[in-house]
Amino acid sequence: MSRKQYPIKHWSYSSLITYLRNPLAWHKRYVEGVYDIPATPTSIVGRAAHAALKHFYSGFSKDEAILVGLEYLKSTADFEINFGKATSLAAKKKKRRAMEVEYHRAISFYLARPPRHKILGVEVKAFAHIPGIAVPVKAVSDLVVVSGVYASAVDIVDHKFVNSYSLSEIDNPLFMMQALFNYYTVLSEFKRPVKRFIVYECKRKKNTDGRSQLRRHIIDFEKHAEEFALFHRLLADTTEDIRKRKVFLPNPSDMFEGKNSLDIYRWGIADK
Repeated sequence: MSRKQYPIKHWSYSSLITYLRNPLAWHKRYVEGVYDIPATPTSIVGRAAHAALKHFYSGFSKDEAILVGLEYLKSTADFEINFGKATSLAAKKKKRRAMEVEYHRAISFYLARPPRHKILGVEVKAFAHIPGIAVPVKAVSDLVVVSGVYASAVDIVDHKFVNSYSLSEIDNPLFMMQALFNYYTVLSEFKRPVKRFIVYECKRKKNTDGRSQLRRHIIDFEKHAEEFALFHRLLADTTEDIRKRKVFLPNPSDMFEGKNSLDIYRWGIADK
């Protein structure tokens, strides 16, 4: 079957999750290419921290990397940020100052004792064709490193800056879903066995009991055959669903884009 029959060129973790949560928001962003929903201050701070880590693991000093992330934060325009109730110019400036403080705190926590790896790739963007899935997948891996358990294999490292720690990888289906997108794309790009998906969660707020700000979750792919099968089934069924779907319905209960998707539905913008 020709891929021209499908409305997208590839799946990503974010596009799949968006489609399952809110088909109309998915259509707007990934089919029409309209990215007009401002990001939360928390997500902007996380992106700035990722920019810093990208440069740190590419050879920059800690101070140089921190400045790169700060520049990203400062260069983000007001219209790209959802300031919530902070609508006045003074309130937005105050929120921006708070974002800078949060950024410095979070990245300093991470870089105080950064995990060390034998780096093979930084922010590796790759595509993969999964047997039985008509649409290829795409993922960006923060780090691809020599595996800590098998020297001939690779591990994937992902960073998250959070307010509170998540459940373990076994109980967190979002970790597993993201891990499998990265698994197939890294396997395709490096042509080496992919052993583990390692998630480092860095808390933005200091632990009052003095515990480490970093928590590590590890997914050993060899132990998750059932999740691989479920991923294949879900991706295949969703791919077939987008081929057949004629009407894209909103999800008003979506806490992020519910109102916007309902407005799009009201105005008939996505009608075929």
